[in-house]
Amino acid sequence: MSFEKVYVLDTNILLEDASNIFKISDENKNLIVLPETVLDEIDTKKSGFDEINFQAREFARILENSQIIESKKVGSYKIIRLKIFEPKSAIIDVISKEEYSISTKNVALNIINDRKILEIASFCDEYYKSSETTFLSLDIMARTRAVSLDIKTDSLIGSYKDEFNYEFIKTVEIPFEKTEFLDNALITDFDENYQPYNFSYCFKVKSSDQVILAAIKNKRVYLLDETQIRDQVITPLNKEQLFFSNAILSHFYNVLIIEAKAGSGKTLLALSGALKLVRQKHFQKIIYIRNSIESLDKGEDVGYLPGYEEKFKIYNHPLMDSLDYIIRSEYKKKRANRKNNENIPELDDQEVNQRVEQMIQNYGIETMWVGEMRGRTLSNSFVIIDEAQNMSNKTMQMVLSRIDSTCKVVVLGSNKQIDNFYVNKHTNALTTLLKSTKNRSELVEIFAIKLQKVLRGPITEWAEKIFTTKNK
Repeated sequence: MSFEKVYVLDTNILLEDASNIFKISDENKNLIVLPETVLDEIDTKKSGFDEINFQAREFARILENSQIIESKKVGSYKIIRLKIFEPKSAIIDVISKEEYSISTKNVALNIINDRKILEIASFCDEYYKSSETTFLSLDIMARTRAVSLDIKTDSLIGSYKDEFNYEFIKTVEIPFEKTEFLDNALITDFDENYQPYNFSYCFKVKSSDQVILAAIKNKRVYLLDETQIRDQVITPLNKEQLFFSNAILSHFYNVLIIEAKAGSGKTLLALSGALKLVRQKHFQKIIYIRNSIESLDKGEDVGYLPGYEEKFKIYNHPLMDSLDYIIRSEYKKKRANRKNNENIPELDDQEVNQRVEQMIQNYGIETMWVGEMRGRTLSNSFVIIDEAQNMSNKTMQMVLSRIDSTCKVVVLGSNKQIDNFYVNKHTNALTTLLKSTKNRSELVEIFAIKLQKVLRGPITEWAEKIFTTKNK
């Protein structure tokens, strides 16, 4: 049997998404090689409730639908060929070796495993001479070692790598005499190059400093009512935040996708808008879902955490910090509106904690871990999905498939803060969702934006600048 290409997979390729094996196989056009070490590592990840544990079990289920079609020895290597029949077809060579060349003395286990996998990859480069062999890994260190061994390597194949830079906020110049015809007009009358991902517009009036902010709904221009948008506990501070808050409060949008820098106010604004909508009886509760770096090791111990518990606070700092800030901000506003505010004491931490607990109860605020969502259905909820850059496509698909049509979803993340070893900026769910805005959906109304302005303070902005500047 001949193949176009041979792909030797690192463990992280399958733990990112077990179904990658079918994408890479491309209907048996390509041969998949799994070093025995990869199977061993996947086997150790099957227990637990985190995403990688689910992917490990999912891959085990895939292997259950396979049968051995050939087994042979080549020198010190043993090759077992499997054919998977369901849900799709794939040909896999599982390769093991009696004794590896790496010395295990005083060497970390992860390095030992990487070297064993690359030893198999080197063998494949010689053995499958009729087909091009490529080692696939999400780990830059493993790929660098592969290059040093003259092994062709890549991160992931397909369309993952294409770069994109969609203009979610677009600036267009218009003459003053056309401003009175702007509201409810077709956007194509003002911008013939309009694209589905141009969700927000800044209309700059010629020969003036006036800028008119507008949202696009069904290709029509809707001017922002800034007074209504600002009428909430947390007031938007710039045009990006105004566009974001407008989308939160608008009943037109079902799904909001937000890529934002650290300190840009994404979680705070999402929660502020959610509280307003629950207060107005548009939703019954607020559900906060987070997939964080902590859950990679501790997710199996955390589980579903309702109410105000210590674990709730520890593992959901962005939410708790936002609630704390909202309580203090609301109190300051009330204090400022009273004539004799000097007689009103400041809130101490104990009082703030009590008010946070009361807010959680009053607004039905719940937190969930992604592993606890399987089999559930979320209804009548404002759903905030945080740290989306640390989710795989498979996990985001699972999370979103739990949410019914009575919900509104806000997806938050930053591709500059990826902590999950099993995804990268090309393969994570945040990027996939952002890219999906290229074409208009007939099923849901989507909004997307990038929050670029850091508002937390000068230290955060300074750190963003010096640590994200690319070396030229």
